[in-house]
This record gives sequence, C-alpha cells and structure tokens, in this order.
Amino acid sequence: MLIGDFDYELPGAAIAQSAIEPRHDSRLLLASGLTEIPFHQMASLFRAGDLLVVNRTKVRAARLIGSRVPTGGRSELLLTKRIDPHRWEALVRPAKRMTKGTIIDCEDITVELLSDPVEGVATLGLTSTRDIEDAIARVGEIPLPPYFHGSLDSPDRYQTLFATRIGSSAAPTAALHFTDDVVSGLADKGVRIAEVELEVGLDTFRPMGDGLVEDHLIHSERVVVDASAVAAVDRVRATGGRVIAVGTTVVRTLETAATGDGRIRPLEGETDLFITPGYRFSVVDGVLTNFHAPRTTLIVMIAAMLGDRWREVYDHALEERFRFLSFGDAMYIEIKK
Repeated sequence: MLIGDFDYELPGAAIAQSAIEPRHDSRLLLASGLTEIPFHQMASLFRAGDLLVVNRTKVRAARLIGSRVPTGGRSELLLTKRIDPHRWEALVRPAKRMTKGTIIDCEDITVELLSDPVEGVATLGLTSTRDIEDAIARVGEIPLPPYFHGSLDSPDRYQTLFATRIGSSAAPTAALHFTDDVVSGLADKGVRIAEVELEVGLDTFRPMGDGLVEDHLIHSERVVVDASAVAAVDRVRATGGRVIAVGTTVVRTLETAATGDGRIRPLEGETDLFITPGYRFSVVDGVLTNFHAPRTTLIVMIAAMLGDRWREVYDHALEERFRFLSFGDAMYIEIKK
C-alpha cells in the first residue's frame, strides 16, 4: 500500500480553532449510515452490559521556554518521551543553534543537550533542586497542537474528564467530548467504563513520508493495562456485551494486550503496534474517534476499520462541515468481524 493512498485534502477552514462549550455539544457522525446525533446523546448507541474503555493519561506541562547559556538566546523545548526521571527526548528550537553540551536555563530546571539534534529531536538531561516532575509542572506549559491557533479559557480544556496519570505530550482527543452528564447517561443505561493508559507522543500526529505503508517505522508508546481493566473485559465477554474504545490510543492499547480470544491480559511496557488495512480486530467492537489528519498512522487505522469506505465517510464529513482534528467533532465506527 502506498502512503499516498491515505492522503486527502483537508481545508484549513475544517480544522477546529475553538473548543465547543459545553464539551458534549459537539457532533457525532455515525459512520455506518452517515447520520449524526449530538455527542451528548451517544448513550443511545449502546446497551446495558457494554463497556467503554478510556485512556486516563494526562497531558504533561511539557513545553519549556528558556535561555541558552551564556548567550541568552531564547530556546523552546518540547518534552516528548521520558527515558528516566532526568533524561528525556525532546523537540528543540532553534535546533540549528544547539549542539551536544548546550546548556539551557529554564528557571528551576537546568537542561543539557546530551546529543546533537537530529531532525529537531535531541536527548536532554534535566536537573533541578526540586523533584523533577514538580519542577516541570511548575515551569512548563501545556503544549497545544501546532495546527490550533485559537485560545482556550483554561489549559484544563485540553485535558479529558478521565485524566489522572501525567505522562502524555498530547491529549487522547476522543475523550475531550465527555462530561459528567454524558457519564451519568451511560451509567443510567447500564454501560460501564474501564480505564487503560497510553502515553501519547507527538509522533502519533506526524504525517508519514512517502513510499509504502508497510515500510513505515511506527513509533512506540508506553501502555498500562491493569487487572481491573482485564476483569472488566472478562465480564463483558461473559455477558455478551461489546467493548467500545474511546479513541485510537485505546484501540492500540487493547489490541496490544489481546490474548486472541477477545480478552486481554495485564500489560505494562511499550507498544509499536501498527494497525493497517487487513488487520483483524481481536478485542475492540466499536470506536469513538475524532477526524484525523491525512497521511498519518491514525488515518491508516481508520481505513483498517472502514475499509475503502473511509474516503466516503471523510468526504461526507467535510461536505457537512464537521470540525476536524483535536477540538473537532467525533465519529462512531462499528467494527465488523
């Protein structure tokens, strides 16, 4: 498969530049029949005994602004992956002005480049008189997507209702639509919610290059599936319910933890699972997801769910002026097995 086969024209006007309030007033496209409902009515899609699985990750205040020593030149660092408490991978700017050994003063944090930047990415060493996570939370800013040029009333608007475990560079955006009212509606319907964890990295959103999909080297991300999530899926399988993933991060997590019989196992580690057309879904029966950018691994995953219909669905969404990307609208896909 050519990467170019997963390209489409995304007009700038289709990219959401504001956050809808309340969150659950976004639109929800039902991919099966190309109809729509308000997101706050999404409980109507499910039945008692179904299970929604969400990603509990929280976006880290990963954007650090500092000055290079001794020149004082302004530098911007975006922490993308934790190697250990004091070593991180990061996007650095201006990369051309930094080399291995460059020191950057970020208030409570001193940063040293431990490698030369390659395509803008370097390994950093972070030191502080404080606990390093506390220092990052104090000094850093929540990084918003580069295609979002609007403003938010609060940085918390880029955190989901379920966000409790700090670790991501970006939000699992499908869950941004959820409110307490939506969760209450699901509970009234007899739909349970379970949590897993995938630390979202920026590579998730990067367009792939040219060439073949099969040759693309996908990024790895840290995942956690605990015993409570395993038990929740076991319960669903025993009662004939469905497992609904809230977002592509949850799809990737559950399918990584799959045991082959529709169930999952406890897991803590890294996943580099690349879901492409032809993939047979083992655990996930349905997906709530936002609309994704062209030429990304995410749109390839959507094609694995919808087959050749993915273009029809996306063309319809554009024609009907659905809002795309992080603060955009949502879609529900039933996976046929």
